[in-house]
Amino acid sequence: MSKYSMTKESQVRAAFWQGMPQGFKRGNKHNDYNATIRSEFSMFVDMLQKDGHISEDLAQRVTL
Repeated sequence: MSKYSMTKESQVRAAFWQGMPQGFKRGNKHNDYNATIRSEFSMFVDMLQKDGHISEDLAQRVTL
């Protein structure tokens, strides 16, 4: 059993979109999102890693 609550990229993405308000479209590739969404995702991933929810390795490879 992993010490992290999320171990897959898909779990991180799902958690990010769950916290976004209705109306935000998901399903694009990372660079197709505007800078605000990409920045929010980066800060979200950083927070997850610093709080011990994901590994450093996962934080480095996950994209929208």
